[in-house]
Amino acid sequence: MPAAKKRARAYDPARTRTAVLAQFGNVRAAVRTLTPEQLALPTRLGEWSVRELVAHVGTALTAVDRLLGEPEPARQDGRLLDWPFAIAADADGIAATARRLAAEHPDLDAHLADVERCFTERLDTHPATRLLPTGAGALPLADYVVTRTVELVVHTDDLNAAVPGLDIPYDRQALAAATRLLADALAVKAPGGSTEVRIPPYAVVQCVEGPRHTRGTPPSVVETDPLTWVRLATGRLAWKDAVDDAKVSASGERADLGGLLPLLS
Repeated sequence: MPAAKKRARAYDPARTRTAVLAQFGNVRAAVRTLTPEQLALPTRLGEWSVRELVAHVGTALTAVDRLLGEPEPARQDGRLLDWPFAIAADADGIAATARRLAAEHPDLDAHLADVERCFTERLDTHPATRLLPTGAGALPLADYVVTRTVELVVHTDDLNAAVPGLDIPYDRQALAAATRLLADALAVKAPGGSTEVRIPPYAVVQCVEGPRHTRGTPPSVVETDPLTWVRLATGRLAWKDAVDDAKVSASGERADLGGLLPLLS
């Protein structure tokens, strides 16, 4: 008898909205403290400066406005877990947009305030079920907002890495949603039950073909913390480096996830 299909994880739209706005607010508060010298610092994103990265953070929310401006698809033909694999890596186009936004908005705090206001108004005037034509297919607005937690958590980490001592906090619910979405994406990419990936306190998934376990310790176990997982899944950290630095514990013959990461291209 075939195994029952696992039910997709559910996200509460109100909690997700709160998490996105909280994390965006954390970034805004930090941006107000940045000096011109800090805004000119390089980042780990190629030739991007901190100023350009901050301008790009705003697009995490303006993407919602842009997609709501498109005609609504007739039916849903995508799913939330398609999103991590459907991100087009148009690095040149994204970088050009970041440079343009940074040049057009010298007052970054005012720009981010406008972005936040527009995002809030859009969510207030559209139902969570409204379909958006995303790169992963037609998705409900509520699902697409979940993907914004990944964008904001990842770029918060990029900013913290670029500016010594910045230490922008991570909203607990935003980090939880980002961690869970990326963990579930791994289980989609490598279905199976031979390896258990534990990311306490937010997620546990089973993946990778091979022997299944029914009780006790699984054949292979991987465990790490949420931020390390986000960095691995998005290519900010290499698997080997994470293992060598003891940021990941991996035991069992199918515990090497290096060939499956990163998840986002």
